[in-house]
Amino acid sequence: MKFLALSLLCLVAVACARHITLEDVIDLEKNSAYGYISRFGIPLAEKVRKAEEEAQRNPGRIIGGSHAVLGQFPYQVGLLTELPNGLSLASAVLVSPTRVLTAAHNLDDGVAFVTRINVVLGSITIFTGGTRVVSTDFILHENWTPSLIRNDVAMINLPSAVSISNILAPIALPSGNQLDEDFAGDIAIASGYGLTSDLGGIPANQQLSFVDLPVITNDECAAVYRSAIIQPSNVCTSGAGNKNICTGDSGGPLAVVRNNNPLLIGITSFGSGSCESSMPSGFARVTYFIDWINNHL
Repeated sequence: MKFLALSLLCLVAVACARHITLEDVIDLEKNSAYGYISRFGIPLAEKVRKAEEEAQRNPGRIIGGSHAVLGQFPYQVGLLTELPNGLSLASAVLVSPTRVLTAAHNLDDGVAFVTRINVVLGSITIFTGGTRVVSTDFILHENWTPSLIRNDVAMINLPSAVSISNILAPIALPSGNQLDEDFAGDIAIASGYGLTSDLGGIPANQQLSFVDLPVITNDECAAVYRSAIIQPSNVCTSGAGNKNICTGDSGGPLAVVRNNNPLLIGITSFGSGSCESSMPSGFARVTYFIDWINNHL
Protein backbone atom coordinates (compact mmCIF):
# COMPACT_ATOMS: atom_id res chain seq x y z
CA MET A 1 0.00 0.00 0.00
CA LYS A 2 1.41 3.38 -0.92
CA PHE A 3 1.46 5.91 1.89
CA LEU A 4 1.08 9.62 1.15
CA ALA A 5 1.22 12.11 4.01
CA LEU A 6 0.94 9.65 6.91
CA SER A 7 2.57 6.29 7.48
CA LEU A 8 0.73 5.09 10.60
CA LEU A 9 -1.03 1.73 10.28
CA CYS A 10 -4.73 2.19 11.07
CA LEU A 11 -6.30 -0.54 13.16
CA VAL A 12 -9.87 0.76 13.34
CA ALA A 13 -11.67 0.59 9.99
CA VAL A 14 -14.22 3.40 10.22
CA ALA A 15 -12.07 5.89 12.08
CA CYS A 16 -8.76 5.23 10.34
CA ALA A 17 -9.55 3.97 6.81
CA ARG A 18 -7.09 5.47 4.36
CA HIS A 19 -5.86 5.76 0.80
CA ILE A 20 -6.68 3.10 -1.80
CA THR A 21 -4.33 4.00 -4.61
CA LEU A 22 -5.71 1.85 -7.41
CA GLU A 23 -5.99 2.47 -11.18
CA ASP A 24 -8.54 4.55 -13.12
CA VAL A 25 -12.18 3.56 -12.97
CA ILE A 26 -13.18 5.13 -16.28
CA ASP A 27 -11.11 7.50 -18.40
CA LEU A 28 -13.20 10.64 -18.21
CA GLU A 29 -11.07 12.39 -20.81
CA LYS A 30 -13.12 10.23 -23.18
CA ASN A 31 -16.31 10.70 -21.10
CA SER A 32 -17.33 7.16 -21.91
CA ALA A 33 -17.30 3.60 -20.58
CA TYR A 34 -16.65 2.16 -24.04
CA GLY A 35 -13.94 -0.50 -24.01
CA TYR A 36 -13.48 -0.33 -20.22
CA ILE A 37 -13.29 -4.11 -19.78
CA SER A 38 -10.49 -4.73 -22.29
CA ARG A 39 -8.56 -1.54 -21.45
CA PHE A 40 -8.61 -1.90 -17.67
CA GLY A 41 -10.49 -4.89 -16.25
CA ILE A 42 -8.65 -7.70 -18.08
CA PRO A 43 -5.09 -6.34 -17.61
CA LEU A 44 -5.79 -5.70 -13.92
CA ALA A 45 -7.11 -9.24 -13.37
CA GLU A 46 -3.87 -10.73 -14.69
CA LYS A 47 -1.73 -8.46 -12.50
CA VAL A 48 -3.70 -9.35 -9.37
CA ARG A 49 -3.55 -13.08 -10.17
CA LYS A 50 0.25 -12.95 -10.45
CA ALA A 51 0.52 -10.92 -7.24
CA GLU A 52 -1.53 -13.46 -5.28
CA GLU A 53 0.59 -16.31 -6.63
CA GLU A 54 3.76 -14.48 -5.58
CA ALA A 55 2.35 -13.89 -2.10
CA GLN A 56 1.82 -17.63 -1.67
CA ARG A 57 5.38 -18.41 -2.84
CA ASN A 58 7.06 -15.67 -0.81
CA PRO A 59 4.94 -14.60 2.19
CA GLY A 60 7.89 -12.72 3.70
CA ARG A 61 7.26 -9.91 1.23
CA ILE A 62 3.93 -9.01 2.81
CA ILE A 63 4.14 -5.62 4.54
CA GLY A 64 1.77 -3.32 6.43
CA GLY A 65 -0.78 -1.03 4.82
CA SER A 66 -4.45 -0.14 4.65
CA HIS A 67 -5.59 -3.67 3.95
CA ALA A 68 -8.90 -5.02 5.14
CA VAL A 69 -9.02 -7.99 7.48
CA LEU A 70 -11.35 -10.90 6.87
CA GLY A 71 -14.84 -10.01 8.05
CA GLN A 72 -14.21 -6.26 8.13
CA PHE A 73 -16.40 -5.76 5.06
CA PRO A 74 -18.58 -8.89 4.94
CA TYR A 75 -20.70 -7.37 2.17
CA GLN A 76 -17.73 -6.95 -0.19
CA VAL A 77 -17.84 -9.01 -3.38
CA GLY A 78 -15.20 -9.60 -6.03
CA LEU A 79 -16.04 -10.39 -9.65
CA LEU A 80 -13.99 -12.29 -12.21
CA THR A 81 -15.95 -11.97 -15.42
CA GLU A 82 -15.25 -14.23 -18.38
CA LEU A 83 -14.74 -12.98 -21.94
CA PRO A 84 -13.25 -14.65 -25.04
CA ASN A 85 -9.96 -12.79 -24.52
CA GLY A 86 -9.57 -13.36 -20.78
CA LEU A 87 -10.83 -12.62 -17.28
CA SER A 88 -11.78 -9.13 -16.13
CA LEU A 89 -11.65 -8.03 -12.48
CA ALA A 90 -14.22 -5.85 -10.71
CA SER A 91 -15.98 -5.33 -7.39
CA ALA A 92 -19.57 -5.58 -6.24
CA VAL A 93 -21.66 -5.68 -3.07
CA LEU A 94 -23.96 -8.29 -1.52
CA VAL A 95 -27.45 -6.82 -0.95
CA SER A 96 -29.32 -10.05 -0.14
CA PRO A 97 -28.41 -13.73 0.22
CA THR A 98 -29.18 -14.19 -3.50
CA ARG A 99 -28.41 -10.79 -5.05
CA VAL A 100 -25.21 -8.88 -5.84
CA LEU A 101 -25.23 -5.25 -6.98
CA THR A 102 -22.48 -3.87 -9.24
CA ALA A 103 -21.80 -1.30 -11.95
CA ALA A 104 -23.31 -2.00 -15.37
CA HIS A 105 -20.03 -1.12 -17.11
CA ASN A 106 -18.39 -4.16 -15.51
CA LEU A 107 -20.71 -6.40 -17.51
CA ASP A 108 -21.40 -4.35 -20.64
CA ASP A 109 -19.04 -1.52 -21.59
CA GLY A 110 -20.60 -0.89 -24.99
CA VAL A 111 -17.97 -3.08 -26.70
CA ALA A 112 -17.66 -6.28 -24.65
CA PHE A 113 -20.59 -8.10 -23.06
CA VAL A 114 -19.93 -10.57 -20.25
CA THR A 115 -21.88 -13.84 -20.23
CA ARG A 116 -20.38 -15.71 -17.24
CA ILE A 117 -19.42 -14.28 -13.84
CA ASN A 118 -17.32 -15.82 -11.07
CA VAL A 119 -18.62 -14.25 -7.86
CA VAL A 120 -16.21 -14.21 -4.89
CA LEU A 121 -17.65 -13.65 -1.39
CA GLY A 122 -16.20 -13.71 2.12
CA SER A 123 -12.59 -13.23 0.97
CA ILE A 124 -9.92 -10.53 1.08
CA THR A 125 -8.25 -12.01 -2.00
CA ILE A 126 -10.02 -12.43 -5.30
CA PHE A 127 -8.30 -15.41 -6.93
CA THR A 128 -8.15 -17.61 -3.82
CA GLY A 129 -10.25 -18.20 -0.73
CA GLY A 130 -13.84 -17.44 0.18
CA THR A 131 -17.13 -18.68 -1.22
CA ARG A 132 -17.13 -18.93 -5.01
CA VAL A 133 -20.27 -19.01 -7.11
CA VAL A 134 -20.75 -18.93 -10.88
CA SER A 135 -23.67 -16.98 -12.33
CA THR A 136 -24.89 -16.35 -15.86
CA ASP A 137 -28.03 -14.60 -14.66
CA PHE A 138 -27.90 -10.81 -14.39
CA ILE A 139 -29.80 -7.73 -15.46
CA LEU A 140 -28.50 -4.33 -16.50
CA HIS A 141 -30.44 -1.14 -15.84
CA GLU A 142 -32.67 -0.71 -18.86
CA ASN A 143 -31.39 2.84 -19.40
CA TRP A 144 -27.68 2.10 -18.99
CA THR A 145 -25.83 4.51 -21.31
CA PRO A 146 -22.08 3.80 -21.70
CA SER A 147 -21.45 7.04 -23.61
CA LEU A 148 -22.56 9.13 -20.62
CA ILE A 149 -21.84 6.62 -17.81
CA ARG A 150 -25.48 7.01 -16.80
CA ASN A 151 -27.66 4.52 -14.90
CA ASP A 152 -24.52 2.51 -14.16
CA VAL A 153 -26.09 -0.30 -12.10
CA ALA A 154 -26.64 -4.01 -12.62
CA MET A 155 -27.95 -6.87 -10.49
CA ILE A 156 -26.42 -10.36 -10.46
CA ASN A 157 -28.66 -13.24 -9.40
CA LEU A 158 -26.92 -16.03 -7.49
CA PRO A 159 -28.09 -19.60 -8.24
CA SER A 160 -28.82 -20.22 -4.54
CA ALA A 161 -28.71 -18.33 -1.26
CA VAL A 162 -25.26 -17.99 0.31
CA SER A 163 -24.77 -18.90 3.97
CA ILE A 164 -24.62 -15.79 6.15
CA SER A 165 -21.81 -15.55 8.70
CA ASN A 166 -19.56 -13.00 10.39
CA ILE A 167 -17.43 -12.84 7.23
CA LEU A 168 -20.24 -12.91 4.66
CA ALA A 169 -23.40 -10.84 5.03
CA PRO A 170 -25.52 -8.38 3.03
CA ILE A 171 -25.26 -4.64 3.59
CA ALA A 172 -28.30 -2.59 4.61
CA LEU A 173 -30.10 -0.52 1.96
CA PRO A 174 -31.54 2.95 2.64
CA SER A 175 -35.14 3.10 3.79
CA GLY A 176 -37.56 5.49 5.48
CA ASN A 177 -36.08 8.93 6.19
CA GLN A 178 -32.71 7.78 4.83
CA LEU A 179 -34.20 7.98 1.34
CA ASP A 180 -34.35 11.78 1.73
CA GLU A 181 -30.69 12.17 2.73
CA ASP A 182 -28.11 13.42 0.23
CA PHE A 183 -25.25 12.36 2.57
CA ALA A 184 -23.15 15.46 1.76
CA GLY A 185 -20.77 16.03 4.67
CA ASP A 186 -20.71 12.37 5.70
CA ILE A 187 -17.46 10.40 5.74
CA ALA A 188 -18.05 7.31 3.63
CA ILE A 189 -15.93 4.20 3.13
CA ALA A 190 -15.17 2.70 -0.27
CA SER A 191 -13.56 -0.72 -0.60
CA GLY A 192 -12.20 -2.82 -3.43
CA TYR A 193 -9.36 -4.72 -5.13
CA GLY A 194 -6.66 -3.28 -7.41
CA LEU A 195 -3.35 -1.50 -7.92
CA THR A 196 -1.46 0.26 -5.13
CA SER A 197 -0.23 3.27 -7.11
CA ASP A 198 -0.50 4.95 -10.49
CA LEU A 199 2.96 3.64 -11.36
CA GLY A 200 4.47 0.18 -11.06
CA GLY A 201 2.93 -3.23 -10.55
CA ILE A 202 0.88 -4.89 -7.85
CA PRO A 203 2.81 -6.02 -4.75
CA ALA A 204 2.61 -9.57 -3.45
CA ASN A 205 0.60 -8.37 -0.45
CA GLN A 206 -2.19 -6.97 -2.61
CA GLN A 207 -5.65 -7.63 -1.21
CA LEU A 208 -8.93 -5.94 -0.40
CA SER A 209 -8.28 -2.32 0.60
CA PHE A 210 -10.41 0.55 1.86
CA VAL A 211 -10.46 4.33 2.06
CA ASP A 212 -12.48 6.99 3.86
CA LEU A 213 -13.88 9.67 1.55
CA PRO A 214 -15.87 12.83 2.35
CA VAL A 215 -19.18 12.98 0.47
CA ILE A 216 -19.58 16.28 -1.42
CA THR A 217 -22.57 17.95 -3.06
CA ASN A 218 -23.44 17.27 -6.68
CA ASP A 219 -22.90 20.97 -7.43
CA GLU A 220 -19.29 20.67 -6.26
CA CYS A 221 -18.85 17.57 -8.38
CA ALA A 222 -20.47 19.09 -11.48
CA ALA A 223 -18.06 22.02 -11.26
CA VAL A 224 -15.31 19.51 -12.09
CA TYR A 225 -17.00 17.00 -14.40
CA ARG A 226 -19.80 19.13 -15.95
CA SER A 227 -23.53 18.64 -15.53
CA ALA A 228 -23.84 16.31 -18.53
CA ILE A 229 -22.01 13.70 -16.45
CA ILE A 230 -23.17 14.55 -12.91
CA GLN A 231 -26.87 13.84 -12.52
CA PRO A 232 -29.26 13.42 -9.56
CA SER A 233 -28.55 9.70 -10.03
CA ASN A 234 -24.94 10.27 -8.87
CA VAL A 235 -23.32 10.81 -5.49
CA CYS A 236 -19.75 12.12 -5.34
CA THR A 237 -16.82 12.04 -2.97
CA SER A 238 -13.90 14.43 -2.57
CA GLY A 239 -10.42 13.48 -3.71
CA ALA A 240 -8.80 15.82 -1.19
CA GLY A 241 -5.53 14.50 0.20
CA ASN A 242 -5.03 12.36 -2.92
CA LYS A 243 -7.42 9.72 -1.59
CA ASN A 244 -9.56 8.05 -4.21
CA ILE A 245 -11.03 4.95 -5.87
CA CYS A 246 -9.90 3.30 -9.10
CA THR A 247 -10.10 0.22 -11.32
CA GLY A 248 -10.18 -2.58 -8.76
CA ASP A 249 -13.01 -0.81 -6.92
CA SER A 250 -15.27 -0.50 -9.95
CA GLY A 251 -18.81 -1.60 -9.02
CA GLY A 252 -17.96 -1.82 -5.33
CA PRO A 253 -19.67 -0.26 -2.32
CA LEU A 254 -19.64 3.24 -0.87
CA ALA A 255 -21.04 3.06 2.66
CA VAL A 256 -21.77 5.32 5.62
CA VAL A 257 -22.57 4.33 9.18
CA ARG A 258 -26.17 4.55 10.41
CA ASN A 259 -27.35 3.00 13.70
CA ASN A 260 -23.84 1.57 14.15
CA ASN A 261 -24.16 -0.43 10.93
CA PRO A 262 -22.91 0.15 7.37
CA LEU A 263 -25.49 1.58 4.96
CA LEU A 264 -24.99 1.41 1.19
CA ILE A 265 -25.19 4.82 -0.48
CA GLY A 266 -23.21 4.37 -3.70
CA ILE A 267 -21.85 1.98 -6.32
CA THR A 268 -18.41 2.92 -7.66
CA SER A 269 -18.86 4.25 -11.19
CA PHE A 270 -16.16 6.68 -12.35
CA GLY A 271 -13.15 8.74 -11.35
CA SER A 272 -10.44 10.90 -12.85
CA GLY A 273 -7.60 9.74 -15.08
CA SER A 274 -5.32 9.31 -12.07
CA CYS A 275 -6.15 7.60 -8.80
CA GLU A 276 -3.63 9.82 -7.01
CA SER A 277 -5.22 13.03 -8.19
CA SER A 278 -7.36 15.26 -5.98
CA MET A 279 -10.33 15.00 -8.37
CA PRO A 280 -13.74 13.86 -7.09
CA SER A 281 -15.08 10.37 -7.78
CA GLY A 282 -18.59 9.48 -8.91
CA PHE A 283 -20.92 6.71 -7.77
CA ALA A 284 -24.39 5.55 -8.70
CA ARG A 285 -26.62 6.97 -5.95
CA VAL A 286 -28.40 4.09 -4.25
CA THR A 287 -31.36 6.15 -3.01
CA TYR A 288 -32.06 7.23 -6.61
CA PHE A 289 -32.11 3.61 -7.79
CA ILE A 290 -33.76 2.11 -4.71
CA ASP A 291 -37.02 1.21 -6.48
CA TRP A 292 -35.09 -0.51 -9.28
CA ILE A 293 -32.94 -2.34 -6.73
CA ASN A 294 -35.89 -3.47 -4.62
CA ASN A 295 -37.77 -4.62 -7.72
CA HIS A 296 -34.86 -6.95 -8.56
CA LEU A 297 -34.20 -8.37 -5.09
